[in-house]
Amino acid sequence: MGKGSGVTALLLSLGIDFGTSGVRAAVVDPQRHLCWDYRAGYLDLPAPDGWRQALFDLLGAMPETVRGRVGRVAIDATSATVLLCNQAGKVLTSPLLYNCACRESLETLSTLAPAHSPAASATSSLAKLLWWHQTLPTAVWHQATYLLHQADWLSAQLHGQWGVSDYHNSLKLGYDVGALCYPDWLLGQPWSILLPRVLAPGQVVGQVTAAVARRFGLSPRCQVVAGTTDSIAAFLAIGASTPGDGVTSLGSTLVIKLLSDRRVDASEYGIYSHRLGHRWLVGGASNSGGAVLEKFFDRGALAALSQRIDPTVATDLNYYPLVQPGERFPISDPDLAPRLTPRPEDDAAFLHGLLVGIARIEQRGYDLLAQLGASPLGQIYTCGGGAANDTWRQLRARLMPVPIKTAASVEAAVGSAYLASGFAVG
Repeated sequence: MGKGSGVTALLLSLGIDFGTSGVRAAVVDPQRHLCWDYRAGYLDLPAPDGWRQALFDLLGAMPETVRGRVGRVAIDATSATVLLCNQAGKVLTSPLLYNCACRESLETLSTLAPAHSPAASATSSLAKLLWWHQTLPTAVWHQATYLLHQADWLSAQLHGQWGVSDYHNSLKLGYDVGALCYPDWLLGQPWSILLPRVLAPGQVVGQVTAAVARRFGLSPRCQVVAGTTDSIAAFLAIGASTPGDGVTSLGSTLVIKLLSDRRVDASEYGIYSHRLGHRWLVGGASNSGGAVLEKFFDRGALAALSQRIDPTVATDLNYYPLVQPGERFPISDPDLAPRLTPRPEDDAAFLHGLLVGIARIEQRGYDLLAQLGASPLGQIYTCGGGAANDTWRQLRARLMPVPIKTAASVEAAVGSAYLASGFAVG
């Protein structure tokens, strides 16, 4: 047998992240040290062929000293990106991406899914399944055997078992993550035979196929586990593991997540929970965030103006920074208007007001989670581009009564590698 073929040698875990613009990978050892990483854009091929080629290019790029020691693989991908496949895994139509809204399905959805269900939105996996059912030619529809998410289909390229998903990806398909089963209202539909079998993220699906092992020099004992979504993989990468650990992502939008002993679902506030073992990842996403700042200032100006702000001095500006009307969380109001006046002549004072306004939304979000019964906030990890702005951190620290830390890693591929290695929250 070749090097790495013994069970004891298979100590490394490979995580693969399929994002919106490219693929990333990370290999970690049992101590969670990074041993190898990789990133590449997608080739100029239509999806899903481009995804599969990116996966195979990645596996081929792994050094021999690494690939033969990989014992487990996990894949994450964008939530609610779905494919319709036949029994052999052949894709029957172009994939519908995470941001594709099937509004034609909403009327039917409203008669099926509870209003609070994450499956009740126009961009959900279930909305896309309904749209295919309503619009595909009969001859194509009758070939359909599986509705698969992007991570499901890519994982099956490695283990060869079609029709398997995980409960993170399947949340927007209507899967009941509390009862760990599909609800009766879903199973009663004639197209429910297309629903995938759902496993816990990180649960072993099977070994890589013999063909994959030979082609890429992987051990035939290498196991593929059920995957997750890209946002949850990013959370796992941070290493938050204690109830009360919060994660604030300061990107183009403001996203907060809180690890909680108690599940919280409140669609009227844009809040829902993902299951993490015996605990819950509760949170929501605001339309406020870095996109508002970039509407007024380029990155150079943001850095320079931030240096002129004294974070110990309060601002009397009461902004609700939005790029355009509409908010999701902590206020769910599609007509909520931006509040960006009055604007002072001094740009630094204006930026001060914007930063504090976003920080107040963060504070309001965590307060709302606590009011609805989530675990008390103990500390906050910060990620996203805004995490590098120390002035913003100090302004947030004045409002939040807990320590604020910068996350050491936010790479979803690292989180998937941790998932593959058996690291679990709860």
